Amino acid sequence: MDISGRTALVVGGTSGIGLGLARRFAAAGSTVVVAGRDPGKVADHVRDGLLEAVRVDVTDPGSVLAARDEVIARHPDLDVVVTMSGVMLFEDLRDPAHAAAAEQTVAVNLLGTIRVLDAFTPHLLARERADVITVTSGIAFLPFPLMATYGASKAGVHAYTEALRAQLAGTGTTVTELVPPAVATAGQELVNPAALPLEEFLDEVVDLLSAEPTPDEVVVRVAQRLRWAERDGTYADLLRQRSQALATLPGR
Repeated sequence: MDISGRTALVVGGTSGIGLGLARRFAAAGSTVVVAGRDPGKVADHVRDGLLEAVRVDVTDPGSVLAARDEVIARHPDLDVVVTMSGVMLFEDLRDPAHAAAAEQTVAVNLLGTIRVLDAFTPHLLARERADVITVTSGIAFLPFPLMATYGASKAGVHAYTEALRAQLAGTGTTVTELVPPAVATAGQELVNPAALPLEEFLDEVVDLLSAEPTPDEVVVRVAQRLRWAERDGTYADLLRQRSQALATLPGR
């Protein structure tokens, strides 16, 4: 995938990995719009002319359609859509009250992804070539039991991405899945000292994205053990290790 000279929208791009990826596209000479619930987070980047911003709430179908109309009106040459809005919430599955967190997670991570793709796919299909990038997680392939619905939602995005890629085969629109490990953003480095530094992660992502042909899945080295744990026979041991975090729940 060539990330230079493109016109890209990064939904969920006002912070963290999304913002980092948006900056990499912009540094390569692409026009980049970031979308999120609080576009003010990137006011400095907008003022400097690095990025544009638009408001979107992916849990609201009307907001997604309004953002689509605004972006396409500004940039009819839009040819890259990255969708990565997400929330990560701890859940105690012994307490039925966790259902509120579960519903919010599915609404943002899975249904939000589907809404964004539904909104922009017809436009992308009308282009001679275009790219879609969905963002899942290593947790989609090896659960972190403290965030049960997060893993389930990202596994859902993985399955949906596979289906979308099959349905768009031969159309000129390529579908790529980015599978991050823990990355040191939003305080993750405080919870997980092994979290990969953001810029190191982005360096590897850009290298993999730029390969020809672009891989169906962009899996950085650190994420390989999560993505392929079942194949490699390490799944049970790694899941047991990750389950130790359940000791932090009340009553454990």
